[in-house]
Amino acid sequence: MLVTALTAALFLSGCVADRSEQASTTPLPNPTAALQAAPATNAPLETTQASNKIPVYWIGRSDTDIFLYREFRDNPGNENPITTALRIMMSQKPLDHDFFTPWQNPSNLATSISGKNVVTVDISRDAFNSNLDAGMAQRAVQQLVYTATAAAASSGLIDSGQLIKVTILVDGHTDYMAFGQVKLGDPMVRDATMVAPVWIIDPQEDLTLPAGPVKFNGRSTDPSKKLHWQILRENSSGEKTSYLSGQTTALTVPGQGGAFTFTVGLGAGRYELRVSIVGPNDNDLSTDTRSFNVR
Repeated sequence: MLVTALTAALFLSGCVADRSEQASTTPLPNPTAALQAAPATNAPLETTQASNKIPVYWIGRSDTDIFLYREFRDNPGNENPITTALRIMMSQKPLDHDFFTPWQNPSNLATSISGKNVVTVDISRDAFNSNLDAGMAQRAVQQLVYTATAAAASSGLIDSGQLIKVTILVDGHTDYMAFGQVKLGDPMVRDATMVAPVWIIDPQEDLTLPAGPVKFNGRSTDPSKKLHWQILRENSSGEKTSYLSGQTTALTVPGQGGAFTFTVGLGAGRYELRVSIVGPNDNDLSTDTRSFNVR
């Protein structure tokens, strides 16, 4: 989890408000100086996977910035993977309680793919019934772009080796102003500045794992920088104390750039994993956290 539940609740009350309220002002992503040199490939498409899981992106806070984070959710197989992923994004809650979505459950949602690797998403205007400022609206639109392209790539519906674009229609029409802030209709691509600098992929929030070797997986946007990890153990009163810590690096292999993994032996208990990019003064930057159980 990135922030406490209370902080998340306060944050949401300012960003996803009733239309009678004035939305707070959300700045555009402004990565710290240590992260500004991240490579241009820091928003790669997901690879094809043979599983019943589907990638969905959410919005969350990292330090003073707000970024996109990904979770994998169960795919019931009732619709095509892109439609399913977007429906989850707009109508369900993320597993991590500190992530959120400003989208509303649409009355109509349809997706299609052209032969030129363009995903077209046609949604009803009731999906935009949230009062957002310009910065948050741009994040919300990119949340849709990331989710649609991730679902298409991971399910093998598109060629992930090519540039994938997303065209968003509203009730079949172009030129709609999303949340009153972002003009839709033209093909859009992933904005690499919107994705979180580092996030934990496995385990997912509140997952229970067997005691013994526990494997952790994650992703960093800049494989050239070291990662600091720390595991905290929670006692019966909810207090957390440092249990284990170390450093790791992300892969630089083409197609796997930014992926990191490490394994730690853990006994029964409740834990929190924290992973951060190591800054120029050995300080932690862009921390992501994840709570899980071991039985």
